[in-house]
Amino acid sequence: MFLLLAGILMLWKTTLFWSVTERWTSKDADEPSDLYILNTRIGGGICFIIGLAGIIISIVM
Repeated sequence: MFLLLAGILMLWKTTLFWSVTERWTSKDADEPSDLYILNTRIGGGICFIIGLAGIIISIVM
């Protein structure tokens, strides 16, 4: 369930995810880079798929 929620956050609220996890590391950054957004969305998609698969497997078994 955690992976599913984390995946949703990473896919649709990438800037919020960046401000919570990475903004403190740079005092000059105002927004995430395009590469960070792409990598976070790919990781979010993977987390979402794994979380969804885990839920489906727990229901089936």
